[in-house]
Amino acid sequence: MKFRPLHDRVLIKRVEEQETIRGGIIIPDSAKEKPQEGEVIAAGTGKRLENGTVTPLEVKEGDRVLFGKYSGAEIKLDGTEYLILREDEILGIVTGAATTAGKGKK
Repeated sequence: MKFRPLHDRVLIKRVEEQETIRGGIIIPDSAKEKPQEGEVIAAGTGKRLENGTVTPLEVKEGDRVLFGKYSGAEIKLDGTEYLILREDEILGIVTGAATTAGKGKK
């Protein structure tokens, strides 16, 4: 099934956290908080302004983003959970997450 959000809405798939933390402790699903980081799966065409012009979205498909804990609406498509939110609910775009994630302070 294909899905295309309208206007300034964005379809996001949450990024799953790792099941173990430092020391090898396994965290059960019931104890995990839902991640506040996700990948943009699809984005709308842009926000329509009062004068009728359309401002394109800054986020695009494939971007990794941060969003608020209670932002958006959860939906399920083809058995997969997604989140739909407006672009202004996105806090920022994460770059270089794979190389810096999990490193502690020295």
